[in-house]
Amino acid sequence: MSPTSRRSPTPRLAPLSMLLRFKAWANDITFATVAALPEGEALRPRATRYRNIVHTLNHAFVVEEIFRAHLTGGRHGYASRNTEVTPPLHALRRNVQAMDAWYIHYAESLGEAELDEIIHFEFVGGGNGAMSREAILFHLVNHGTYHRGFVGDMLNQSGITPNPTDLTVYLRDVVGARAGVTP
Repeated sequence: MSPTSRRSPTPRLAPLSMLLRFKAWANDITFATVAALPEGEALRPRATRYRNIVHTLNHAFVVEEIFRAHLTGGRHGYASRNTEVTPPLHALRRNVQAMDAWYIHYAESLGEAELDEIIHFEFVGGGNGAMSREAILFHLVNHGTYHRGFVGDMLNQSGITPNPTDLTVYLRDVVGARAGVTP
């Protein structure tokens, strides 16, 4: 099924859809916090695998582009799990917002059989992989959370206490607010 088709979400899809929406919400909060940092702080070299805050966020985006290509049968063109050059924060933020919207729409267009379909791919670092569409989507939610945690640590090192991006806060403030539940 194409990501532009719409059908009623299955009960099995509801948790996945909620988690993809949670990821988009958490990304928005994280990018807003990083954008508010003093000049140069987001790109300040750090003792971390991905060099700085923005490059860490870029890694998560690149991985999502790679898996989008796997899901759609396209080619991603990446030779590694990040780019050599760190993109400007504002451009990366726009790209992440568009990617988040794509994944939400894509997941909500899938049916039960499509969730179970096994996607075969080659890892960027070498080796063959095979995951169901559902497992790929859950992986991306988890992967984003993992790297936002690194960003949170780097923000703390900068003297900034980031706003919470925990699932419990999302459920309370966003899902609960939509349902009329107040804290």
